[in-house]
Amino acid sequence: MAASESRPVLWHIVISHYNEKARWALEHKGVEHGRRAVSGGAHMPVALALTRGRHRTFPVLELDGARIGDSTAIIAALERRFPEPSLYPSDEAERRLALELEDWFDEEVGPHMRLLAWHELTRDRERLEDLVATQVPAATGRGRRLAAAGARSFVNRRYGVDSEAAAELARRKVAEALDRIESELDGDYLVGECFSVADLTAAALLYPIVMPPEGPRLPRGPEALERFRGQFAERRAYRWIEDTYRRHRRAGTVEAAAG
Repeated sequence: MAASESRPVLWHIVISHYNEKARWALEHKGVEHGRRAVSGGAHMPVALALTRGRHRTFPVLELDGARIGDSTAIIAALERRFPEPSLYPSDEAERRLALELEDWFDEEVGPHMRLLAWHELTRDRERLEDLVATQVPAATGRGRRLAAAGARSFVNRRYGVDSEAAAELARRKVAEALDRIESELDGDYLVGECFSVADLTAAALLYPIVMPPEGPRLPRGPEALERFRGQFAERRAYRWIEDTYRRHRRAGTVEAAAG
C-alpha cells in the first residue's frame, strides 16, 4: 500500500457523488489516508478555511502540505504523486478521450444527478429525515425534523432544487448520461482495455441511480426517485455501473476511515 511521509487526509461528505469519486481514486491507488467526514452545509466554512478561500465545498485532500479542492484536481495530484496504478491511459489519444469524458460527466451529469436526488428528497419529509439521521446520528425527534428542515432550506438556496423545470432537465440529463455510456462502451471499459478515470467518474457520479452495495450506504430513497431508477434497471449502462463497482470498488470502504 502506498504511503507518503505525511499521511494524506480526505475531507469529505459521505453521501456526495463527487466525494465518492475522490474516495474511489484513493482506494484504487492504495493510498493510506485518513478521512474527516463533515455533514452537508457545515462543510462549507471548513472547506473555505482549509483552502484559504479557494474552495467552498468538499472533497478537499491534504497531500504533501497542499490542500487540494475539486475531485478532478485531486485525481490529477494523485496521478503525479502515486502514478501506479494509473487512472490515466498511457496512450495519448486514449488519455485525451478519458479526460474529455471525465470533464463531460463532471459538468453535464454530476450537477443534474445531485439536483434530481435532492429535488425528490425534499418532497418526501420521511425519507429526508431518514437520510439526515445517517448524517447527524445524534438528531432525534424534533432535532431530526429541524435538521431536515435546515437541509431542505440549504439545498434549495444552493442548488434550486424546488424547480420542477430543473428537475425535468435533470431527468433528461441522467438519461443522456446512460446513452453516452452505451455509445462509448466497446467491451468492459469506456476507453481502451483498462479501468480509467473515465470509468471511475461515470460510475461514481451515477451511483445514486444504481445504488451499488459497494457505494455509499443510504436509506431507501423517495418513491419518485425509486420509480425513476427502476426504468433503467435493464439497460446496459445500468448493469455496467453495477459491474464496474463490483470489479473495481471494495465493499465497506466508503464510511471507514483509513486510520
